[in-house]
Amino acid sequence: MAFSPVKKLFFLLAATVLALTGCLGQKSPEERMYEVMENAVSAEKEFEAQQNPLVDLEKKENELFDKIIGLGMKEKAQIEKLSDEALSLAAKRKDHIEKEKESIQESRNQFKEASSTLEKIKDPELKEKAVFLIKTMNERYDAHKTLYDEYKKAIEGDEDLYNSLKSEDITLEDLEKKVNSVNAHYSKVLEANEKFNKLTETYNQEKLAFYKMAGLDGDS
Repeated sequence: MAFSPVKKLFFLLAATVLALTGCLGQKSPEERMYEVMENAVSAEKEFEAQQNPLVDLEKKENELFDKIIGLGMKEKAQIEKLSDEALSLAAKRKDHIEKEKESIQESRNQFKEASSTLEKIKDPELKEKAVFLIKTMNERYDAHKTLYDEYKKAIEGDEDLYNSLKSEDITLEDLEKKVNSVNAHYSKVLEANEKFNKLTETYNQEKLAFYKMAGLDGDS
C-alpha cells in the first residue's frame, strides 16, 4: 500500500542581500567605517551565490520525497532509487550551506574592524549611530549562525529519513516521527531566516542614515 501523504517542509532560503555602494576619498573615521562595511558586504558575494542553487536543490528534493511517499510499500526498488537521488541532493545542499557559512564568517572577520574605527568618530550622534550599526550587524551574524546550525540538523534529519525509507522494516509511525523532527528544525530555520532578513533591512536603513549624517555622497 502507499504511504499516507505526510508532507515534508523544505526551507527555501530567501535571505535579504545587503546593498551598500559608494566611494571613498580621504579616509576620515566615518569614511573608514564605510570602507569596513563595504568590505564586509564584498565578503558576502559567495553567500549570495549559494541562494538560487539551494532553492533549486530543495525543490527537487521535495519532489522526490513526494514521489516516494506516493509509492506502494512493495515498490522497494523504486523507493531505494529515489531515496538515493534525494541523498545525493542533500549532500549537495551541505556543500552550499558550508560555502554560505564561510562567506558570512569572512564578512564577520572584515567587520571586526568597525569597533576600533568607532572610537575615532568624534561626533556624538554619528558615534551613536555607528554603535547601533555594529550591534545590529553582530546580531545579524548571530542569527545566521542559528540558521546554519538548524539547517545542518535538518539536512542530517533528511538523510536519516531517506536511509530509513530504504529499510525493509520502516513503519508509517517511524516515518511520521522522523518527518516531524525534520520539520521542527526547518521551522527554526525559517524563524532564524526571518530574523536575519529583518536585521539586514534595519542595518541597511541605518547605514544609509549614518552615511547621510556623515555628509558622504553614496552616488559618487
